[in-house]
Amino acid sequence: MTKPDNRFVYKQDDHPVFGDQRMNLPLNVAPMAATLASPVVELRQYTLRPGRRETLIALFDREFIEGQEAAGMTIIGQFRDLDRPDMFVWLRGFDSMAARKEALAAFYDGPIWAAHRDAANATMIDSDDVLLLKPAWPSAGFGLSGLQRPAPAEHKISSNQNGLGGIVVIRIHHLRSGAGAEFASRFAAEAAPMMKAPGVRLLAAFVTEHAENSFPRLPVRASENIFMSVARFDSAEAHASHEAALAGVPAWRAFWRAAQLDPAKPTETLRLSPTSRSLVGR
Repeated sequence: MTKPDNRFVYKQDDHPVFGDQRMNLPLNVAPMAATLASPVVELRQYTLRPGRRETLIALFDREFIEGQEAAGMTIIGQFRDLDRPDMFVWLRGFDSMAARKEALAAFYDGPIWAAHRDAANATMIDSDDVLLLKPAWPSAGFGLSGLQRPAPAEHKISSNQNGLGGIVVIRIHHLRSGAGAEFASRFAAEAAPMMKAPGVRLLAAFVTEHAENSFPRLPVRASENIFMSVARFDSAEAHASHEAALAGVPAWRAFWRAAQLDPAKPTETLRLSPTSRSLVGR
């Protein structure tokens, strides 16, 4: 079988289909739906007490990944924020909004959270910065096929505490009301192809899930209307070079000039280093 371009893997129905670099499918074959993670995704950004991030990461990677997945979630990735030393960022997914309600209830009313919640909460100032998302088009979710995380006992050996190696960059674009579907379609057709470059891999793209929060015990940013891209770069330097190169492309500048962004809310850029047990980004 032909090995695909690992930077931008598949195309189907004029929309890019994102996947992992280790998948081995011909370019004209889209992955089965089962290889794409989670029709519902949360992006969670936690503000931590100064100096407590490593404590939370060690606890999370040891105690909370398998417990949440046993309850019916997919733990997609967890990260150190390279620009905010007291921020912990992570992504988890669900099969539906109804499944989200059941999975969260099972975990937060279960024994693992009861045993470790005090230790986790002691590291946090705020855990309510949460975006509820869905893939920007049917094939825009994370491709997790073939990915494996180290066992809990192994994670300290390969821990990347200094932000070295590959990074994940999340860009959160705030859109005008009603602009989500049109923006996503134009991004797929125009912007995503321009992002292809050595050392760059577009992993996924999302828009706001506007359904009512099915688990109100955990709040979300319900009033948002966003488009979010997730990309992996071989290094922070590769990301900086890529941004500089795109800034010199007239079509790239024209795309963003025409984009229906909310002028009152600037784009958020998160430069993230995956923990050693993150599925994506390592």
